[in-house]
Amino acid sequence: MKVLFICTGNTCRSPMAAAIFNDRWSEKGQARSAGLFATEGQEAALNASSVLNEHGIEIQHQSSQVKKEDMNWATHILTMTLAHKEMLMNYFPEASDKIFTLKEYVHHSEHDLDVIDPFGGDLEVYKMTFSELDHLISRIFKD
Repeated sequence: MKVLFICTGNTCRSPMAAAIFNDRWSEKGQARSAGLFATEGQEAALNASSVLNEHGIEIQHQSSQVKKEDMNWATHILTMTLAHKEMLMNYFPEASDKIFTLKEYVHHSEHDLDVIDPFGGDLEVYKMTFSELDHLISRIFKD
């Protein structure tokens, strides 16, 4: 399984998700991340790195805007929001069969599909987002 996690700026949610996936599921797959509106080469948000480090997860990250090569690499493309999913499906219609929101993929639901965006928030907000991502990612191979 090759998972591409997508968020907006590729400094908070998607790099956290990729780091969690690679820490928890490295024997079953590999994850990368990208953003729809990312500035190339930015490090992960300081609070994202801090929360990951608190959980013993190392992160070395440089932000990247999603590219066709990323979409081709991935077997599964998991977005943080329904809006991200819809944009990707418009930009890359040939990949629409492998694009899901993370919550949709894990819960097989069409309700409440967005993961909290911690951007600009304090450490507690990042901890809440980490917990949500960790819970969702722990379920990827459980069903």
